[in-house]
Amino acid sequence: MQELVNSSGIKGEVDKSVRTLVQSALGRLDVVSREEFDTQAAILKRTRERVVELEAELEALTRELESLSRET
Repeated sequence: MQELVNSSGIKGEVDKSVRTLVQSALGRLDVVSREEFDTQAAILKRTRERVVELEAELEALTRELESLSRET
C-alpha cells in the first residue's frame, strides 16, 4: 500500500485525509486537553484541601458546643 501511495504521488493527499479522519474521530470522543485536565485537577486538589479544613473546623465547633452544653 505504501509503495502504491508513494509511487503515485498522492502521499500528501492521503496524509491530509488520514489526519482529517483522525481529528474527526478524536473530536467525537469525550476528551479534554491536557491543560484543561491539569487545571481541573488543581481545582479539585484545592477543593479537597478546603473540605478537610472545613471538616476540622466543624469538628472543633461541635466539640466546643458539646462542652458548652455539658456546662449548663
